[in-house]
Amino acid sequence: MIVYDDQSQDSNLFYNHFVSVIHLLVGVVYCLVSWTVGLPKRAPIDGNQLKLLIPVAVCHALGHVTSNVSFAAVAVSFTHTIKALEPFFNAAASQFILGQSIPITLWLSLAPVVLGVSLASLTELSFNWLGFISAMISNISFTYRSIYSKKAMTDMDSTNVYAYISIIALIVCIPPALIIEGPTLLKTGFADAIAKVGLVKFVSDLFWVGMFYHLYNQVATNTLERVAPLTHAVGNVLKRVFVIGFSIIIFGNKISTQTGIGTAIAIAGVALYSFIKAKIEEEKRQAKAA
Repeated sequence: MIVYDDQSQDSNLFYNHFVSVIHLLVGVVYCLVSWTVGLPKRAPIDGNQLKLLIPVAVCHALGHVTSNVSFAAVAVSFTHTIKALEPFFNAAASQFILGQSIPITLWLSLAPVVLGVSLASLTELSFNWLGFISAMISNISFTYRSIYSKKAMTDMDSTNVYAYISIIALIVCIPPALIIEGPTLLKTGFADAIAKVGLVKFVSDLFWVGMFYHLYNQVATNTLERVAPLTHAVGNVLKRVFVIGFSIIIFGNKISTQTGIGTAIAIAGVALYSFIKAKIEEEKRQAKAA
């Protein structure tokens, strides 16, 4: 994803819909080329699978756009701190939508994550409601995407599932991008961007960010095929530890002491969840072996 270190500008100037479309377009081209050479072989899709994947793809599109909106509106570290709540949303969705029983100990281990994010939000220097709400919408969208992508993998492998999700999400994102940002982009947006960084850097940055975004999500979807959605969400939080750290170093984002403490508490909650989850799984294995 493209991220920004200047939080003083209007987030609309970053053309979030257009950037999201380019990210998805690069991924779709990658998928089409992969299918053409047979790596992997394209899995056929029927009407029932399409009905299952369309809402998943809509959530993927919504989650991606709102992530970019949040990145443009607040510091990268803050967006990822908010998105550390993903395991909480996954736990709630797994229990109340899928009917999976989540042990009370796992619920309790997620409490520090919620507390830590709350503390970080209260004194975050770049806080604004647009960035906060966008990150929360992204959390909910990606939660739905993960849970129902998992269901789709019963009839199709994860690589093909994500390829179809990407194609549908691209189709969903194009009309809003053209309507909301198209006129301004054609009038001044492209010219301003090229004048600022040059044509080669403008194109190459969009391409490589799109490629890395696709490859990251492809690996994440392949991982989801092998683990539970809640475990997958916790893995995402661990990823955010590194993103938060690097964003503070690279962009020089200043954070308050309370924000740092809140982020640390949230990360500790994830570690606690991982320990409890591993212990529960080990007990299950021992029970089956007995």
